[in-house]
Amino acid sequence: MRRLVIFMHVSVDGFVAGPNGEMDWINVNQEMFDLAAEQTALSDTALYGRITYEMMDSYWPTAGNKPGASRHDTEHSAWYNSVDKVVLSTTMKGTERAKTRVISENAAAEIKKLKEAPGKNILLFGSPTVVHTLLKENLVDDFWLFINPILLGSGLSLFTALRERSKLELHSSKIIAGKVLCVHYSKP
Repeated sequence: MRRLVIFMHVSVDGFVAGPNGEMDWINVNQEMFDLAAEQTALSDTALYGRITYEMMDSYWPTAGNKPGASRHDTEHSAWYNSVDKVVLSTTMKGTERAKTRVISENAAAEIKKLKEAPGKNILLFGSPTVVHTLLKENLVDDFWLFINPILLGSGLSLFTALRERSKLELHSSKIIAGKVLCVHYSKP
């Protein structure tokens, strides 16, 4: 069975965005990009919500072709263009795009089918509302969390959709750039 892996920045108090959706507190660097590249190599499907998909699709298809593109831009652009993209959205119904499938109904059942189909991992970057949907149905297998050194106090919580206690196993932890804690947990 394929694994569903989320890659998410989070504040120390568990928020993925501030009260107005702001994410200006997120720290990124090449080491994080390298960790992301390790996971993209193990994945052949990207899963997004509509907002994140539209943001990704406006940048990644051509990012690697631009003058002065970074190694990360070149590598991630190639991955993005090669993988199947699945978008959970009720507002993109009937939208046809190459290598992109929109799921508008029965999201949990469709994601279960996707996980049972042959292939590599399914990777989700961001898309907290999709994570909420997946958590309600116990469909997330791995959590890669980048815990940023900030307390937001309010905003969009990563784990508000949990229905019950879930035990996790710690696979790795690493401090990046002396300030961001990267942890990899999975379901036992």
